[in-house]
Amino acid sequence: MFAVDGMEYTRMGSRSHKEFLCRAGRIPIHGLGLSVDIHSPDLPSLLRSLQARQVPPAYFEVFYTEPAALRVVREQIGQRFLAYHGEGLWITQPEMVGSWADRQELDDAITHLQILQSAWLNHECATKYLAGYSYGTYLPPLYTRAAAETVAENAWQIQTLLDERCALANGSTPLLLVEMPPLTYFVAGTLPIPVFFRLLTQRAPCGLVLDVGHLWTVFRYSGAYRTSSLEAFVRLFLDEFPLDRVVEIHVAGLAIHESHMDAASAQARSAYGGPLSAWTDAHAAPIPPVLFDMLDQILSHPRLTSLKGMALEVDMKSEELIVEEFSGFSQRYSNVFERVTVKKDLPSELEIHPTREEAVSPSEQQGLGVLYDRYARVVAGRAEPVGTEWDHGQACFDELDLYRFSYLPYEILHWGGKVSDMFPESCQGLMALHVPLAEFVPFWFREPRSLSGTYDFFLLKVERFVEFVREVAPTLEAIAEREAEGLRQGYRAANIPHGAVQVH
Repeated sequence: MFAVDGMEYTRMGSRSHKEFLCRAGRIPIHGLGLSVDIHSPDLPSLLRSLQARQVPPAYFEVFYTEPAALRVVREQIGQRFLAYHGEGLWITQPEMVGSWADRQELDDAITHLQILQSAWLNHECATKYLAGYSYGTYLPPLYTRAAAETVAENAWQIQTLLDERCALANGSTPLLLVEMPPLTYFVAGTLPIPVFFRLLTQRAPCGLVLDVGHLWTVFRYSGAYRTSSLEAFVRLFLDEFPLDRVVEIHVAGLAIHESHMDAASAQARSAYGGPLSAWTDAHAAPIPPVLFDMLDQILSHPRLTSLKGMALEVDMKSEELIVEEFSGFSQRYSNVFERVTVKKDLPSELEIHPTREEAVSPSEQQGLGVLYDRYARVVAGRAEPVGTEWDHGQACFDELDLYRFSYLPYEILHWGGKVSDMFPESCQGLMALHVPLAEFVPFWFREPRSLSGTYDFFLLKVERFVEFVREVAPTLEAIAEREAEGLRQGYRAANIPHGAVQVH
C-alpha cells in the first residue's frame, strides 16, 4: 500500500497490473533501435551507413507523420520491427476525459499503428496545448493526485478503443505506453514524480517509457542536485518508480538551449561546488557519457522485468553522429536483453479488458482545469506562481524565468521555422514600420483560443502570424497572406513521400 492525500493505493497484485503483464507478455523483444523523424535523417541513407558499420538496428520507432509517408517507411525497412511515437493525444488534460471515441487524433493514431503494425503506441505524459494556449514543445503535467488520475482515465479510455478498433495482423492490439516527459527549468505539483506514475499505473494497465535524459532533467530542475549525488538520486527514484511497467527506454542528447547559451555558460553551479550545465532535452545534440552511466544503473535494477526495446532518439541529428553513437551503443548493450530479468509467470489466460477504477468526477475535472489554466498563464509570464501546486515542497521554479522569458519567446519565434525566414517580406515591412518582431510573442499568449482540427504547430504559427500582421500592420496583410500560402503549399509538398528504397 501507499498513501497519497489520505487515500491508499495497492500497487502490486492489482488486476490492472495483471492485465499489463498479459499484454506485455505478447510483445516480442524489439532489441536495440533508433527513434527517428522519417524526414530527417534520410532513412535509406542512414540504414546503408549503419549496415556498412555492421550495426543494423533491430527496430525503428517513428514519429507521427502522414500515412503515405509511413507506408513508404514500412516498405523501406523490410522485416524489422516498427514502433510508433504518437502526437496530439493530450492525455494530461481533463477536458479530454470522455471524448476519445470521436476524436480525430485517436483515429489518426489507429491508422498509423496499423500501417506500421506497431506493438505499442508511445505518447509523452505531456501536452502542447494547455487551457487554450499553444506551445511548440511539451509541457509536463502538474504532478498532483488529480492530474495522475486524469491521465489514468484518459489512458484507460484510449486502451479500450485500441482494443476495439486497432487489431494487428498477429491478432493482438497495441499497448499504450506513457513516457515520462523532461523538465525544462521548472516543475510544479504536490507529488514526487515517481509517486505520480505509481498512481497512474495503479489505475490503468498501460506500460511506460523511461527516457534517461528526461530523468537527468528531473535531477537538475527538481532541485535534487542540491542535496544529492546523481547516483543516489537515480537509486532512490528507481526504488519509487514503477520500473516493472517500463517497456521501452530512450536515450537522447542534452544541450544548453540556444535561447540562452551565453547566460547559461556563466551560471548554474551546483550546491556542492562543481559545474552543472543547464542542459535541456535535445535530440540533435550528442549524448553525454553521464546518460550511459545512468542507463547502466537502470539496467541493473531487479524490478526492470518488462523491457522490450531500447532506442536512441536521433531525429534532426547528423547521419555521421548517429552511426558513431549507435555503434558504441550496440557494442555496449549487445547482450542487455539476456541480462534483464523477464517475467516468466505471466497470467496468459486472463481475459484482457482494461480495468477502470472509479472515474474522475466532473468536479475534479473542473478543479484541475482551473489549476491548468493558472499553470498556462504562469509559464507564459502572465501570472505569478502561487497556489498549492507552486508552494508545495515538490515544486521547484527558481529558474522559471528562463522558461518564460528566454525559452518560450525563442520557441514562438524559432521553433518549427524562424519567423523572419518564413515571412521575409512581411518582417522587412514590420521593421520599416518600427514594429518589433518580438511583439508577436505577447500577441500569441494574449488570450486562450480553441483549436479547430488536429494540432500542427507549424500551420498554427503560419495562421497566427498572418493574424498578427493584420492587427499591427494592415497594409502588409496581403504580403503576409501570400507568403503564408507559399508556406502551406511547401509544407504539404514536403509531406508527400517519394518512392520507396528497399534496404535489406
